Amino acid sequence: MDFLIANAWAAEPAPQGGGLMSLLPLLILFAAFWFLMIRPQMKKAKEHRQMVESLSKGDEIATNGGLVGRIVDLGDNFILLEVAKGVQVKVQRFAVSAVLPKGTIKTL
Repeated sequence: MDFLIANAWAAEPAPQGGGLMSLLPLLILFAAFWFLMIRPQMKKAKEHRQMVESLSKGDEIATNGGLVGRIVDLGDNFILLEVAKGVQVKVQRFAVSAVLPKGTIKTL
């Protein structure tokens, strides 16, 4: 029966690659993601946290929702913001997007 079907001989085993060389592309990809995406986001979050912690009474701020006003009172989680004469709004402390230079509200 050997003349109809060729015999299947076992092939030589494939050589095993080095452990580090097979992980190298993954390590390079992780490092690229770290430096291009994760690290800048962590840095920006740290700067925002420092800005929110340094807020004080009388600062002029802008919120994420677009409100601009002067800080009247500070709490642990909330800020009382005066947006117009006699109009005060309570906003979350982390909703502050920017601290404006003094006198900005008068020019608006």
